[in-house]
Amino acid sequence: MSWIISLIIGGIIGWVASIIMKTNAQMGVIANVVVGVVGSLLGNWIAGLIGLTANGTIVRFGIALAGAMLLIFILRKLGIFRKK
Repeated sequence: MSWIISLIIGGIIGWVASIIMKTNAQMGVIANVVVGVVGSLLGNWIAGLIGLTANGTIVRFGIALAGAMLLIFILRKLGIFRKK
């Protein structure tokens, strides 16, 4: 059951990140979920490298959102997404 919740929250994070990065029209539901989940892992990994700990829901959401935005930025540089 917890993996279903992770997918739902990952989808929300990916959707918000795609709106902020202006790639929302190019991404579907599955892309939002993948970007949200992978971006969350990326954000938490980078936060751990610089010594940040995710204490609290708002901080966790912020780190996951930043990671998803970073992932979209990387994918855009690789040519997978284009800025509108």
